[in-house]
Amino acid sequence: MQGNIQQTSPVEPEQPLVVSATVPDWSREEVRQFWDPGYKLLRAIRRYQAAKARGGPIGWAFSKYWALVHRFWSVITQSEIHLNTHIEGGLRLPHPTGIIIHPTARIGPNCMIFQQVTLVSTVVLGGHVDLGAGAKIMGPLTIGNDVTVGANSVVTRDVESGATVAGVPARKLNT
Repeated sequence: MQGNIQQTSPVEPEQPLVVSATVPDWSREEVRQFWDPGYKLLRAIRRYQAAKARGGPIGWAFSKYWALVHRFWSVITQSEIHLNTHIEGGLRLPHPTGIIIHPTARIGPNCMIFQQVTLVSTVVLGGHVDLGAGAKIMGPLTIGNDVTVGANSVVTRDVESGATVAGVPARKLNT
């Protein structure tokens, strides 16, 4: 199935769960419990950007509030994701500790970023890119849609869509 990764739904095992590389699945970002640091950090970024876009004195006041909330969750998670980073919908941060994302990076829809991931310089992630724990993406470079980057990999060159890469430096795996 080109362009989508197929998994089995935990609720209905016969139903395939398809993660799109183009259409954001906003349910992936919902805060589900009281202590959900990754999702609350992401919510603070989203609401800050919405308040800034609104403008005026109310938008200004809310943007200051959400910047403070962002600072709190950044300290809790020890992550640095800038408030103005371009992030499309459906981003998952299952273990948000130590994630560093350069302000000029662009993250496509339905991506998943694990702990200790670093995006350096202008990195463009396509849709449905999964970055394993400890991966380092050294831009400027572009990663295509439906890409998996292995844990502790160092990516220094563009990655084509549908590839799985791993290693130091990262190389395409034969799958």
